[in-house]
Amino acid sequence: MDQVPERAEVVIIGAGPSGSIAAALLTQQGRDVVVLERQLFPRFTIGESLLPQCMIYLEEAGMLEAVNAAGFQFKNGAAFRWGEKYNAYNFEEKFTQGPGTTFQVERATFDKLLADEAERQGAPIFYQHTITDCAIDAEGVRVSYTNAEGEAGHIDCEFVLDASGFGRVLPRLLDLEAPSDFPVRQAIATHIDDNIADGEFDRNKVLVSVHPTDREIWYWLIPFSNGRASTGVVARPEKVALRGDVQTDPLGVLQSFISEAPVYAKLLRNAQFNSPCRQIGGYSAKVKQLAGPRFALLGNAGEFLDPVFSSGISIAMYSASLAAKLVGRELDGEAADWMADYEEPLRYGIGTFRTFVETWYNGVFQDVIFFPNQSPMIREMISSILAGYAWDKKNPFVANSHKRLTSLHEFCRADTEAESE
Repeated sequence: MDQVPERAEVVIIGAGPSGSIAAALLTQQGRDVVVLERQLFPRFTIGESLLPQCMIYLEEAGMLEAVNAAGFQFKNGAAFRWGEKYNAYNFEEKFTQGPGTTFQVERATFDKLLADEAERQGAPIFYQHTITDCAIDAEGVRVSYTNAEGEAGHIDCEFVLDASGFGRVLPRLLDLEAPSDFPVRQAIATHIDDNIADGEFDRNKVLVSVHPTDREIWYWLIPFSNGRASTGVVARPEKVALRGDVQTDPLGVLQSFISEAPVYAKLLRNAQFNSPCRQIGGYSAKVKQLAGPRFALLGNAGEFLDPVFSSGISIAMYSASLAAKLVGRELDGEAADWMADYEEPLRYGIGTFRTFVETWYNGVFQDVIFFPNQSPMIREMISSILAGYAWDKKNPFVANSHKRLTSLHEFCRADTEAESE
């Protein structure tokens, strides 16, 4: 199909993970789905570390076999380093039932694979189509676009799902954006040939390293199966500016940050920085609502917190799974309660991740992570959340995350002070 049809039941904006999974799930229902994607795949994006909970939604969408066969880097946990302090969580040792392993992926390859799987299942994707307008009324939805040649067109549908990620198409067009209450931070990232010697680094885990003297600054290292890795740093803009001009020399700024963390710099001493270096600023986002009459926002198009625990893709895939079920219900003429069955459960997990992100930056969760005498049971509960299971209300660190973390931090501090006396 070379031409966008004039009509479909559902239009999905964006062919990233949430869009492709939603398209596959709706196609499985027998729905007439069309995906419009602004870019041409494969395309570079960061966010390469999946969480085990993602595997549930990949299987649900009929994509797990293809992902398992793709040769991506196996992942079984997350490691944290602050100077000489080191702690690693094995996601197979967790409180919540479900997959305990996943993959670390180059997103250009991974996203293209998911999009191809969605098309194989019957959902056509039209690349290089930019959305220019979206008109919604009681009769339906009209999505307007321009194609690669600059030609204008439109498609009418019953429902539209925004999976545009940081493009945030519907929040802009429908005036849904709200001020984020997260501090503005910048991420500077690139891909490298890491050349890390065998035994120096556990390639089955993502590594998060904390700056030696400024605990708000942190680094990531996500190894791939081909000897390459994603690396980057997150810091406030004013702290980035102290290291140089990130607009003209992002690699110089990144390498300046790396040089300030001796243990991390030693790990990358033989790395070849041979790919473009990119920076993303002010990425935290919030909206007034995640769904409304005839539309819903998936993943980062709705809310994005912070990249520190790789929660973005988990939230995106979960939102696609929830939304596909509710869209199907509405198309069948049944009532769908988008507040109770979409917005509230989605925000619940986002709230869990929010607690861990906020306490990461204020040092509370870092103190817990680097506490040497951890209870095995508590480790399993924390491991579950780091593995993406932020909706498991049986986990005390989900059901009452802020209170539990605060109490645990007080215990860790008291124990540390007692040992030092």
